Amino acid sequence: MSRSSTWPGAPRDIITVLAKAPRPGQVKTRLCPPLDPLQAADLYAEMLADVLETTHDFATEASFEPVLSVHPASARMEMAGLVPSSFRVVAQCGFGLSERMAWAVDESLASGASKVLLRGSDNPALSRRILQSAVDALDEADLVVSPDQDGGYGLIGLRGPWAEVFNHPMSTDTVLEETLAHAQRLGLSVHRLESSFDLDRNCDLDRLLEAAVSEELDSCGRTVQWIRSYREAH
Repeated sequence: MSRSSTWPGAPRDIITVLAKAPRPGQVKTRLCPPLDPLQAADLYAEMLADVLETTHDFATEASFEPVLSVHPASARMEMAGLVPSSFRVVAQCGFGLSERMAWAVDESLASGASKVLLRGSDNPALSRRILQSAVDALDEADLVVSPDQDGGYGLIGLRGPWAEVFNHPMSTDTVLEETLAHAQRLGLSVHRLESSFDLDRNCDLDRLLEAAVSEELDSCGRTVQWIRSYREAH
């Protein structure tokens, strides 16, 4: 029987969404201004809803287990009420983002997964097509990554216990460069996926609206509608 079988108890590969509770003053702070903290939290809630829906649809099609990894840990029960029932909701573990990402990989592999995908909640335009490309590429590559425009990435996937690739500061413009340097030192084969982009700055909101007109976006309807309504009101 293949790994994609759905008999009870069969280990499945895992896709984890790393997310924060959508609380004013704690999310999308780089967008304040022009947004105020409450608006930023509202926008983030819509982004997260889109990310969770896309991830749920992908996981169902690909026979992956979807996991929501929540920060802070005290928000786990609160966030459990916001996700599709297919998700397992866990608290992030570690003192910083790099430790929390490493823990997510290790925990997934310990549960029996052979392919692990991690995605953030800041890139709702990241499509099911990119997610499936990551799975396909991991048949041969050890590590896959979807770069973003700020020197980081919106999606990373691994098929082995190489959490050392996260052993550097996060939220800098050299995250991707340092991750790939770690991968090279470990002798890992790497596949670069189609790029994606986070919504961190005011110009990113306009970029998403432009993409919604010129491209077939299958993953961020709520976010696009929120931005359109905000732009119309301001």
